[in-house]
Amino acid sequence: MGRVVAVVGGGCSGVLVTRELLRGGDDDVVLIEPGEPGGGVAYGEARPWHLLNSRAGAMSADPDDPEHFVRWAGTTAAAFRPRAEYGRYLRSVLDEADRAHPGRLRVHRARMAALAPDGTVVLDDGGAVRADHVVLATGGPAAARQQIDHPRYVTDPWRPGVLDALPADRPVLLIGTGLTAVDVALTLTAGGRRTAPVVAVSRRGLLPLTHTADAIPPAVPSLDDCATLRDVVRAVRAAAGEAGDWRPVVDGLRPLLDQLWTALTPGEQDAFLRHLARPWECHRHRMAPVVAARVVELREAGLLEIRSGGVAAWPGLADFAAVVNCAGPGRLPGSAGRLVGGLLAAGLARVGPHGLGLDIDEAGRLVGVDGRAHDRLWVIGPLRRGARWETTAVPEIRAQARRLVTDLRAGMRIAAAFPVAA
Repeated sequence: MGRVVAVVGGGCSGVLVTRELLRGGDDDVVLIEPGEPGGGVAYGEARPWHLLNSRAGAMSADPDDPEHFVRWAGTTAAAFRPRAEYGRYLRSVLDEADRAHPGRLRVHRARMAALAPDGTVVLDDGGAVRADHVVLATGGPAAARQQIDHPRYVTDPWRPGVLDALPADRPVLLIGTGLTAVDVALTLTAGGRRTAPVVAVSRRGLLPLTHTADAIPPAVPSLDDCATLRDVVRAVRAAAGEAGDWRPVVDGLRPLLDQLWTALTPGEQDAFLRHLARPWECHRHRMAPVVAARVVELREAGLLEIRSGGVAAWPGLADFAAVVNCAGPGRLPGSAGRLVGGLLAAGLARVGPHGLGLDIDEAGRLVGVDGRAHDRLWVIGPLRRGARWETTAVPEIRAQARRLVTDLRAGMRIAAAFPVAA
């Protein structure tokens, strides 16, 4: 009898690693996902005006075929396609892998509730899956929690219908000025009905920057003489000045980011998180040009205001019809959901560097509270953040999926039971 691999989470990370598992061997795969596979937070509730913030040419699910998504969508590599379309693409990728390897994939519509001592994945619908390996592909920590005293505080803007219920003739306050806040502002102002402003606040009041209309090839900066974080910053600024545009330099850094991150001392990593992380995110995760143009229109029309100082600087929350949490991921353990919280409480997992994700070894295996990596429990995608840095976008996740499956099959021993205390 072949091995069974349970993949927990059916968003982008889950689909990409499931595809690799099916194509690279003969293991059976159980994909555990309560909703429609391929959706997840990023694509499941996207509206037509929500676009990918990367060009189509970067979004292939196949590491060996960079044009796969471009052909599927019938578009060009430079286009910014709708996020809902990309969700449909991921579902088609999963369906194609299932057809190519019939009888080896089963989708279980439920959530993982716990992991039993014998390695059984316990589900919230009362079912269970006995697996030889488990891959956690559940996305990152929940949004940073905010202490808000308001009768209409929306903690999850992606909950179906929650934004549609907000009145268009009263102001709405958004906590955060990143890409989620932009998406929410586009939804609240869609259809031309809104007459009251949307106000987005954050500590610095920084919006994501904008992609160029035409793609620019990446330019890799020289980092040979860089020994510290300060050296890296100087080198990147110098390279941007020489290139005449910072965008190709930021894109050229991308393959080097994990190497740079792990080379920093813990103190330098902390300094980066305190002083440079938000500006970096604004440069790295940019708006599509058409989205940026819409943001300019809304601001000029007085329908979108961007403020610095955070919520504490805003005196009257009662003036707003609602407050919507658009903040980025929080820190662990405080922002752990039920699944991750349960793993932490059981000692199966421990918080990774800076609380950004879970601790892992070099291969992506989960590290327990005893400091040992589990032989059969793996992590992919955003939950690797902290141990790695660039781990939330498609190119990096598809590379993680390929390596994870290679490592899983290259000699990871199969124990009779997970090393878990009862």
